[in-house]
Amino acid sequence: MASDGTVTAPDGSGRQVKVITADDVVAYLKAHPDFFEKHTELAELMALVPRVQGPGVIDMQQAILKRLRGEIERLKTERTEIIANSKQNQIVQNRIQAAVISIIQASTFEKMIHVVTHELPELLDVDFITLAIEANADAPKRVPVRGVYVLAPGAIDAAIGPDKHARLRSDIAGEEAFFGDIARFVKSDVLMRLSVSSGSPDGVMCFGSRDPEAFGPEQATELLFFLAKVLENTIRAWLDLPE
Repeated sequence: MASDGTVTAPDGSGRQVKVITADDVVAYLKAHPDFFEKHTELAELMALVPRVQGPGVIDMQQAILKRLRGEIERLKTERTEIIANSKQNQIVQNRIQAAVISIIQASTFEKMIHVVTHELPELLDVDFITLAIEANADAPKRVPVRGVYVLAPGAIDAAIGPDKHARLRSDIAGEEAFFGDIARFVKSDVLMRLSVSSGSPDGVMCFGSRDPEAFGPEQATELLFFLAKVLENTIRAWLDLPE
């Protein structure tokens, strides 16, 4: 072997080829720590070769197996979480579907309001649901229907934000404007804007929970938004309002 680590090829061609040393292999594996993950068949083959270990010798098979077992456990955990989330999503979807059916099957407008404020909390597993609508400054603070409140002009934009559809909060103190006397029990909430008609002021569907972590900014709102749209259309139909 030459001083540069090359030898003459045994095929008689006179070519000089580089000899791969143990140090080269070690350097390559350090630079590619996922090598055996990408070549599991090689890892399995190596596991069949008996080895005699001495002091200071690292059992590479055990290191690889340990890493593979860790990867398997991680995948199992992810699978369990995916299954659990799928089941929870299905439960939520079923609840929303039941809520929608209850809203559209109400026989009168008053019955529909009662369904939303009195029956939907149990269907959706929420502590409180109220409705509120903006009105002029001289309007009463509450209409003669339990769970329905009148807001000052601009109150919804101030609470949710202009052109925004929802606000979700955790670990908060409930606002009396949206929840009335039960506000003191509300520790997390969701406000969903209701744009019933271009000719009428906006309203809001309010979800409140005693649990400070029941709602929060990171929570998905697609299903609640769908429920709010159903309620908008149903109110518009009952009151014969234009879009």
